[in-house]
Amino acid sequence: MSSPLWQPAQAAIDASQLNAMMRRIAVEHGVELNDYAELHDWSVEHLETFWSLWWDEAGILADTKGATILERPDAMPGARWFPEARLNVAANLLQRRDDHAALIVRDERQRRRIISYRELYRLVAKLAHSLRQSGISPGDRVAGFVPNSEHAVIAMLACASIGAVWSSCSPDFGFHGVLDRFGQIQPKVLIATDGYTWNGKPIDTHERLVQISEAIDSLNQVIIFPFLNDEPMTRGIDKAVSWDDYLNNEAEDVVFEPHPFDHPLYILYSSGTTGAPKCIVHSAGGTLLQHLKEHRLHTDIDEHDVLFYYTTCGWMMWNWLVSGLACGASLVLYDGSPFAPDPDVLWRIAERDGITVFGTSAKYISACEKEGLCPGDTFDLSSLRAILSTGSALAHESFDYVYRDIKQDVLLASISGGTDIVSCFALGCPIRPVYRGQLQCRGLGMAVDVLDDNGQPLRGDKGELVCTRPFPSMPIGFWNDPDGQRYRDAYFATFPGIWAHGDYAEITPQDGLIIHGRSDAVLNPGGVRIGTAEIYRQVEKVTGVLESLCIGQEWDDDVRVVLFVRLRDGLTLDDALCDEIRRTIRANTTPRHVPARIIQVSDIPRTLSGKIVELAVRNVVHGQPVKNREALANPDALSLYENLPELRK
Repeated sequence: MSSPLWQPAQAAIDASQLNAMMRRIAVEHGVELNDYAELHDWSVEHLETFWSLWWDEAGILADTKGATILERPDAMPGARWFPEARLNVAANLLQRRDDHAALIVRDERQRRRIISYRELYRLVAKLAHSLRQSGISPGDRVAGFVPNSEHAVIAMLACASIGAVWSSCSPDFGFHGVLDRFGQIQPKVLIATDGYTWNGKPIDTHERLVQISEAIDSLNQVIIFPFLNDEPMTRGIDKAVSWDDYLNNEAEDVVFEPHPFDHPLYILYSSGTTGAPKCIVHSAGGTLLQHLKEHRLHTDIDEHDVLFYYTTCGWMMWNWLVSGLACGASLVLYDGSPFAPDPDVLWRIAERDGITVFGTSAKYISACEKEGLCPGDTFDLSSLRAILSTGSALAHESFDYVYRDIKQDVLLASISGGTDIVSCFALGCPIRPVYRGQLQCRGLGMAVDVLDDNGQPLRGDKGELVCTRPFPSMPIGFWNDPDGQRYRDAYFATFPGIWAHGDYAEITPQDGLIIHGRSDAVLNPGGVRIGTAEIYRQVEKVTGVLESLCIGQEWDDDVRVVLFVRLRDGLTLDDALCDEIRRTIRANTTPRHVPARIIQVSDIPRTLSGKIVELAVRNVVHGQPVKNREALANPDALSLYENLPELRK
């Protein structure tokens, strides 16, 4: 068995909220649970008891919880959680109303604003009042074309207080990307920024707002706030009003309207790289209950924490971050490039704001290592107790980097779930050690497993990541999918009655999890299944390689592995570098992993949330159409992969 990189101190284990939950189970149910594995097994075997107990332990504010916990527990999809409950998410997120910092708002221009819980409540009251005056009622959609600023949080909370549905995307989305999303859900109100800054460049969004407001005929109001300029420009935008004018009313109290547990709270979007984005509808109660579990039990967040996640409002980690208000924590919001004005910017903020939980992407951690950053030597990170990473699999070497160059005594939690469930299937555990390359645990109350092609459980081998029983944060469904067929096809077609998530994974001997990439991007040379993350991990050990993308190319009635690499500035791919890449892959994997072709490219195409798009590149290489280039942050990069002579021989 491999040695852990980090172990929690016994005092921290004893004081954790997870440990308190285990003690409560012992007292109320007479079950002594000795470790996390036993707790997880109990939570899945006693699904209704666990989620009911967690509702009580979390202190969910509700008009009523109801006697029924789960209707149709064997139906997947079709199960319904807490069908008699009535609650309001905003009431739960705004329980704290003192002068403690709710939001610490920062951006690339080095501006810093602090908004207390008291002030946040007041601003939500004003916006909610005006939204009601504009005719917004429960179930109506309000869309946000917003940076990661206080405006987005205020707007989401105001919508939730009414029971309106919030849906957002970041302002780097182009016109068609916005229309592909908001055009489907027909919002009544659009809340938008006048612009943003990226990598030192100011970007005005006025012309895009003119286009958007003209194209979405359901809009009754466009509210524009100043983020780039001192005053927002409303000229040329029908039904536009400035944020300050819209909030200019006498409202002081928030009216929290209670709604059913499965009342819609959010509409999130799939990446949309293979067609129009799916509009995924998430419930108020399911999102709240799941996020509170992940924050308090899996991350041990409480009112003393300062929680940060580097995210845009177009990624589900923003929704996850905002739920930290229900713990009474301070949230750090940052908008801009994570490397502007310099590569140390986020670590400097971590020091200055005393961040205790630092969330980011695997790509960012890898980029910090490539930049040669040593934040632990440069900054005082004494407050930092947990680092969270998601977006893609965190390489084993990135674990080494964190513990070597950032902090030795820190819980490094690689977490994995998705927009589909607005939460995690596997994530951190404050009472368990951290092992190199592994996600610490499967989430409580989540019957997560790995199955082979015949639907049988696998241990010590790779297969399909699934969830075999219902969980509260399953989507309500997809927007404009009245018979639910698209929803069923998306998650339940592989194994009927079982959620298949689309990840290629394995459960380790330590009861952790390793994600090997997306199932639909798995390579199959000679009939051997290979996860792309296995190759990326080795390639990015090579000093000259900044990042890579791997696909399977159909060739001679088989599949051959093709690797694209982006190199450091000034480097050219030559035979020596190709040999080094192949040697590194062969030495640490198998001969099947070694690419048949290695090709240098100047850019790697990504979604707007930063994920590389293997399927789109594979389509281009095979001469097939890419249906929705608007879903990409850099769609022009796809042209680099067209008609490559190296792939015709």
